[in-house]
Amino acid sequence: MKNTFVISCPIDTYSGYGARARDFVKSVVELDKYDVKILSQRWGSTTQGFIKNNKKEWGFLEKLIIPGLVEKPDYWCMITVPNEFQPVGKYNIGLTAGIETTNCDIEWIRGCNKMNLVLCSSEHSKHVFEHSKFQNSENAEDIVEITTPVEVLFEGGNLDIYKVIKKFKNKELFDNINLMSEDFAYIVVGHWMQGNFGHDRKNIALTVKSFYETFKDHDNPPALVLKTCRVNASIGDKEVILRKINDIRDSIDGKNLPSVYLLHGEFTDEEMNEIYNHPKIKSMISFTKGEGFGRPLLEFSLINKPIVASGWSGHLDFLQKDYVGLCGGSINEIDPSAQVKGLLIEGSKWFDVDHTYINAFYNDVYENYDEWLKRAKKQGTYSRKNFSFDKMTKKISKIFNSNLPELPK
Repeated sequence: MKNTFVISCPIDTYSGYGARARDFVKSVVELDKYDVKILSQRWGSTTQGFIKNNKKEWGFLEKLIIPGLVEKPDYWCMITVPNEFQPVGKYNIGLTAGIETTNCDIEWIRGCNKMNLVLCSSEHSKHVFEHSKFQNSENAEDIVEITTPVEVLFEGGNLDIYKVIKKFKNKELFDNINLMSEDFAYIVVGHWMQGNFGHDRKNIALTVKSFYETFKDHDNPPALVLKTCRVNASIGDKEVILRKINDIRDSIDGKNLPSVYLLHGEFTDEEMNEIYNHPKIKSMISFTKGEGFGRPLLEFSLINKPIVASGWSGHLDFLQKDYVGLCGGSINEIDPSAQVKGLLIEGSKWFDVDHTYINAFYNDVYENYDEWLKRAKKQGTYSRKNFSFDKMTKKISKIFNSNLPELPK
C-alpha cells in the first residue's frame, strides 16, 4: 500500500503552468512510491482539452483525475501562484514558477508559509522569495518573511520531443512556413501581455519595432516570426495581434520594411519542435523583462540553434553566457500599465534591455551565423546534459528524500 499524493493543478490547460503540471505529475508517477491523484483546475481564460488532444502521450493522466477529495491526503501539492496555496494534506507542498520581478506580494509570502515545502523553478525565484520582507500592517515591529524551506526544481526538457530532426511529419505546417520568401527568420515565443509600448513583460512590442528599425531599407533582410497571442487561440485574439503589429509598422520611417509573420493558435510539442527545426527558422530571440524559468528558451536550445536573450532572471540558470547572446541592460520599476494586482506589484522592478545590444545582436547573428551555430551546439549539449526531464525527476526524488517525512501507510 502506498501513501496518497494528491496534486491540484491546471493539468488539462494549454498554459505554461499546464505544461509544468503535466511534467511534475509524470515524474511523481515514475517515482513509483505514491498513489497519485489529480484535482484538475482551470488556469485563467486559457484553453482546456490538452489531454484529449494529446492522448498518445498524456492519456494516462485521465485515470488519475478525481472529482474531489474524499479524505485528507498524506501528501498534498498545489501547482499555482502562492497566494492560492492552502494546506489540505498531512504534508503540504506548494509548486510555483515563482516571480519575474525583484519582489513579490506579501500574500505570496503568507501563502508560502502555509505550506511545509515550496518548490520554485529557478534560483532567481528562490532569491526573490527569500529576500522579500514586509512590515505587518497590524504590528509595525512584526516582519513578514518566508519561513518555509524553498527548493529549486527546474523545468526539464523532453529530449524525446525537442531534438534535432531531418524529417518533418506535418507537411502542411512545414509548407506554410516555407511560404516565407526569406530564408532566414528569427522567432519569438510568448504571450503579448498587458502594458504600454516597451512595458509588456515579454517585450514583444519593442522586439517588433527594433526588428523593423534594424533591418529597414536593408537589401536582403531576414524575417521575424511571432508565435504569440494575448489570451487564447480565438479569431478575435488574432485580429488584435495583427492590429498591434500593423500599428508598429505604420510608425516606422522607412521605404522598405522587413517581414513580420504571425503564428497564432495551439500547437503540440511535436509541432513546436518541427517549427524550431524548420530550415528557415534560424534563431530565437527574447528581450523579456523577467522569467520565472523561460521554458521556450530551454526547449529551443535543444535544437542547437542560436539564442539571444535578456541577461537577467530565471533563464540564466541554463543559458550559458559563452554559448548564447545575453543582452545587458538595467533594472527599473514596473510601469503602472504592466502592473497586475497581487502578481506584478507597484514598487517591484524588472529588466530593461539596452537597445544597443538589440541592434548589435540582430546584425551579428544574421551576418556571422556559422560562428553562432558553433556556440549554439555547445549550449544544446549543456541543456541536454543538465536540464532534461530525467534530470528533473532525479531532482524531485532527491528533494523528496530530504524533505518529506515518512507517514503511516
